[in-house]
Amino acid sequence: MRIGFAVPVSGSWATPGNMMRIARRAEELGYHEVWTFQRLLYPQGHSMGPVYRSVHDPVVTLAYLAGVTSRVRLGVAVLNMPFASPALLAKQLTSLQLLSEGRLDVGLGLGWMREEFAASGVPFERRGRRGEEFIHVLRRLWSEETVEHQGEFYQLPPVHQDPKPAVAPPILLGGSAEVALRRAGRLADGWVSASSENLDRIDEKIYIVKEAAREAGRDPEALRFITRAVTRVRPPDLPGRALLTGSFEEIRQDVARLEAKGVTDVFHDLNFDPEIGSPDADPEESMYRAEAALEALAP
Repeated sequence: MRIGFAVPVSGSWATPGNMMRIARRAEELGYHEVWTFQRLLYPQGHSMGPVYRSVHDPVVTLAYLAGVTSRVRLGVAVLNMPFASPALLAKQLTSLQLLSEGRLDVGLGLGWMREEFAASGVPFERRGRRGEEFIHVLRRLWSEETVEHQGEFYQLPPVHQDPKPAVAPPILLGGSAEVALRRAGRLADGWVSASSENLDRIDEKIYIVKEAAREAGRDPEALRFITRAVTRVRPPDLPGRALLTGSFEEIRQDVARLEAKGVTDVFHDLNFDPEIGSPDADPEESMYRAEAALEALAP
């Protein structure tokens, strides 16, 4: 089991200094990866929680962290493909992969909020087919000398895009519907679960991804299965507690349970705790609690 930690990207604690402190300490403690996430917009009056109200751009954040770390891997879960062109994202991610010396892992998703699609000038419909074409173009730009593409959603005249990554970043797909899980098995290097995932039944979704990989002639055991651990440190023995909520010891036991269900990577994300990742939270208290968790949950 590989253990990661999310850097501060949401709310009042998400400052450059705090991002650097968490990332560097995670590297010192032997965490496998530090993680970010994307939220493009927060619609006025939306029912989403405060964690989504103020979120930094994940690619820019990881570029900053690439310059202040040297070993820990850098992950984003997830970038929503419809909000950028494959050519633009290929260029940005190649630069980040090269500048970080090959430490990047790329989670990609389709998005679900109609307001973000409207703001991006992209239709909400057929986003699954759009995503598959996006991945195809992205990988071609990373690997082929000349790329020409005339597809349903994207068109490229004969073009070069250089430099290219020495090693292409792994692509991890999000999504929870069966069609999304099967897409991950057919096309991706792994699957990353959403913050709302029912972790008690995550093994059922891992099974679907692996079956799709087998049917596509791929090795299912080569795939990574990554869980965003919405970690909330609370007193022990809470009645009806959710997985990854409780004492440090209970959270460690929960991570072991997830490994037994087939999860290969877990990263603790305190941004999704409203007591930490909210714009109204006390940033000093948030960092105090996050650094305690970082130490206690280290691999």
